[in-house]
Amino acid sequence: MTIRPYEAKDKENIRFICLETANKANGSEYERNFLLNTYCDYYIENEPHNCFVAADENDKAVGYILCTENFDAFSKIFFTKYTENYIKFKGIYRLALKASVIEQKKYKTDYPAHLHIDLLPEYQQKGLGRQLIDTLCNHLKSKGVKGVMLSVFVGNKGAIRFYEKCGFTRVKKEITSIVFAKKLN
Repeated sequence: MTIRPYEAKDKENIRFICLETANKANGSEYERNFLLNTYCDYYIENEPHNCFVAADENDKAVGYILCTENFDAFSKIFFTKYTENYIKFKGIYRLALKASVIEQKKYKTDYPAHLHIDLLPEYQQKGLGRQLIDTLCNHLKSKGVKGVMLSVFVGNKGAIRFYEKCGFTRVKKEITSIVFAKKLN
């Protein structure tokens, strides 16, 4: 297994992993579009230089970490190109997007970067997630980025333990999510 920068050839594998880890690979088109627009496509299309993959022995992506280094730059593109159909989003999807964006905006001064990380289940708990986090954090540090944040569902106990082991601290707990952040400089 290797950790390497994202390459254009990884796009479909990354999109598959995004849907598969959310248990929506066979979900409705609505669900798939929401997940890909919100958690995947912006990053690989606009900031591929801030994305890394865990690749297997055949160089196939089996996990990823996607990142934007600057919330303000991200929001200028994301909220025009990737949310044009969000007016249709209802219920949990609208709440998830709203909560994520509010938290990112609230903490952007200290933590301008935010990330999304996923590994296929059979590649979890092998140290790859930690390697992806370390690779991204070192990359962001080298660019002078002050900090990185993310939010996680409160019921995802494994992810919560993982982020704490990776040096992230709880910044805020909401009803449905916990905001984690890590200072880099």
